[in-house]
Amino acid sequence: MITNETVELDVAANILKVLGDKTRLAMVKIVSENECCVCEFVDLFDMSQPAVSQHLRKLRDSGIVKERRKGQWIYYSLNPSYPYHSFVLQIIKNLPSQHYRIEELEAQGKRVTCCDE
Repeated sequence: MITNETVELDVAANILKVLGDKTRLAMVKIVSENECCVCEFVDLFDMSQPAVSQHLRKLRDSGIVKERRKGQWIYYSLNPSYPYHSFVLQIIKNLPSQHYRIEELEAQGKRVTCCDE
């Protein structure tokens, strides 16, 4: 996707600051391909739930990702209403797909099993 939109330097710097963390960058690539629950990120990154939640909070607070609640579970996806959505897509478009991580979770029987109601 090629866009002619101009992003102000300070806005671009803030977005790049949020995405400058390797874990958050991978999370954004993952949610651009699949909606994911916090529990899945815990398994995907072998991190504690509080650490995962901190990364997701920064992404959510910036507007890059959105959340959808289902019961007590929260699912995350890329936010298409984010004003700089196309800029984020430009940043992640050349990153390698992270779908293999989801496939590994599925193979281990861990894909959204904690989130089933």
